[in-house]
Amino acid sequence: MQGKPRKAAIAAWIGSALEYYDFFIYGTAAALVFSKIFFPSSSPGTGTLLALATFGVGYLARPVGAFVLGHVGDRFGRKKVLVTTLVMMGASTFLVGCLPTYDDVGMLAPILLVTLRLLQGFSVSGEQAGANSMTLEHAPEGRRAYYTSFTLNGTQAGQIIATAIFLPIAALPEDQLLSWGWRVPFWLSIVVAAVGLVIRRTLEETPAFEQEVATNTVAKMPLLVLFREQWRDVLRVVVAAVIASVSTIFTVHALSYAVNTMHLERSPMLWVGVLANVAAVISIPLWGRLSDRIGRKPVFVGGSLGCAILMFAYLWSISVGNYVLIFVAGIVMFGIVHSATSAVWPAFYGEMFTTRVRLSGMAIGTQIGFAIAGFAPTIATAVAGTGQGSWLGVSLITAALCLINVAAVATAKETYRIPTEQLGRTPIQGVKA
Repeated sequence: MQGKPRKAAIAAWIGSALEYYDFFIYGTAAALVFSKIFFPSSSPGTGTLLALATFGVGYLARPVGAFVLGHVGDRFGRKKVLVTTLVMMGASTFLVGCLPTYDDVGMLAPILLVTLRLLQGFSVSGEQAGANSMTLEHAPEGRRAYYTSFTLNGTQAGQIIATAIFLPIAALPEDQLLSWGWRVPFWLSIVVAAVGLVIRRTLEETPAFEQEVATNTVAKMPLLVLFREQWRDVLRVVVAAVIASVSTIFTVHALSYAVNTMHLERSPMLWVGVLANVAAVISIPLWGRLSDRIGRKPVFVGGSLGCAILMFAYLWSISVGNYVLIFVAGIVMFGIVHSATSAVWPAFYGEMFTTRVRLSGMAIGTQIGFAIAGFAPTIATAVAGTGQGSWLGVSLITAALCLINVAAVATAKETYRIPTEQLGRTPIQGVKA
């Protein structure tokens, strides 16, 4: 990597890692702690379901944030969105660590928790779309997937950091974990936000957006242009983005199932996540390179079908309590196979849209799809139950979502050889709004 493309990719990687550290520590805490400190009056099964629902609530705010931040990014520039999201995420995450528990203030505690989770979701809605637009528009021809893959590579790194920090926390005695231990990772978000802010403030705006400014072709109403000219692509991205369900099932549901239902040790299960994400950090750029050579669709579809199959192996291995199989299945499925989809979609989705509406199109399409994925752990738990045999029902649900993704990707146009300036063009492109 050289010059501005390299700087954009590094900034996207670091910013995404820091932002998703904040987002994923919430998921880990929801699976391990929140049912006991925010919903203690419920039965264990109901408490777990409610705690997982608060994780999903964050995804409800994502579509709203996508509309707002998408407009800002396409109207005023990518950089403004990237700075705003970090500040908002850091503040809301820090405040989660300061919340009183149910024993302190009763129902006010879960209400405040949900409010801050909504702010997290609003913030993260513009993060990936902004970072992807930034790197794609800086990237040289023929290497767009490789450069944009660093955004998702950063999210995996953020998950590694989040899970790794919870490893010593999870090893604390139960009383210390529930009283103060769970708060520490949330408080560390202040450092996360400060570092990310310094990095992103030094990043330059993309040449594509600067060209629009110079030629006075920036859309005054990007959302109007988007839904008038490219609504089909938005819908396609919405459906394709349900592949994120694999991540939420792996990260939240499987962890809760292993610890709360099968009573496996917390630390080994957290280590599965760490090692799987280490594998993802290595494999994502490699899948991106392959996508630049053979196309987006073959890599994407192959990864989706692989996840549909391997989720059965992973959840079954948890159901029989075999740690060796758990580690192997988890690392292969999430660290390698799912990484094929993570490497491709940042370029593939962005390449569906013109520069005028790229951030809006990506943000709205992905965040609506991710909102569905965010509730996948809750839906899976509600449908399949919380018993030892629930792994089969959850696996079937996940496989169905993967097949939906495959159908959406199959209908899309292959874009890896289209020049950047011609991406997303429609017959009525150029009409100002």
